[in-house]
Amino acid sequence: MLRLIHGGRWAALAACGRNGPIAAQVAYATEPGLASILLLLSLLAAHTRALLENPRAALSIGEPDDGRHDPQTLRRLTLTGRVVVVDRDDGHCGTAAKRYLNRFPAARQLFEFSDFMLLRLFIAEARYVGGLGVARTLSADTLQALENEE
Repeated sequence: MLRLIHGGRWAALAACGRNGPIAAQVAYATEPGLASILLLLSLLAAHTRALLENPRAALSIGEPDDGRHDPQTLRRLTLTGRVVVVDRDDGHCGTAAKRYLNRFPAARQLFEFSDFMLLRLFIAEARYVGGLGVARTLSADTLQALENEE
């Protein structure tokens, strides 16, 4: 499960929009201890505006489709929680931005645009499906304990 989170870079983000659910593909970076996930999003995007209105969100990370006969056997994980804006004036913003840029160096120019903002998804729960009949729900504390064991 942890390899799935740390091994990926691209996931589906789900938010609660004014007119119903909204989803988008986003790049993500993990933070130490796996308490949160960093997202760099534009205010021009409907999903970003939805998150600012209602911070509840889900991030779905899936094993790449390898063409197998039954895609239901692919591993997947959904992290749910609340999103907060990482304030550019906050002393921790630089650390978070550096972590994101270590993962995505090409995003450096996006930090210079006023419409882009760094957001932090604080994980409340993780739902893991390891294939047919293999599923479990973990609290944030359990997920962080697994992370700290490695």
